[in-house]
Amino acid sequence: MARDPFAGDIVPLAQQPAAYRRRVGNWRILFDVDTYLHLIEVRLIQRRTTTTYKKRS
Repeated sequence: MARDPFAGDIVPLAQQPAAYRRRVGNWRILFDVDTYLHLIEVRLIQRRTTTTYKKRS
């Protein structure tokens, strides 16, 4: 992700404009990207369940 945060199975999340989801097997990485500051902030790493995509704070 450090080289290219948009490589792989990436999907933008509807809740926030800069929020994304990356799928890695049964795991989901929820992260925000600030392209201006070249910053990736990982918000959550969670095993995929029925509640993985509920509203996050």
